[in-house]
Amino acid sequence: MPKNKTHSGASKRFRVTGSGKVLREKAGKRHNLEKKASKVTRRMTGTTELAKADVKKAKKLLGR
Repeated sequence: MPKNKTHSGASKRFRVTGSGKVLREKAGKRHNLEKKASKVTRRMTGTTELAKADVKKAKKLLGR
């Protein structure tokens, strides 16, 4: 059985922690930042855990 290839788009978007959680960046901080309040842009910084419903698919794409 050949190895599964890692999905290159998924590898750029998701990170798996040592305990197996899948992390993602928050959306909405790329453009039109002038319109958004500072409070909103601060809230969009950093990483967050992937939704439970999406974890299985993300791990499959990452080859785990």
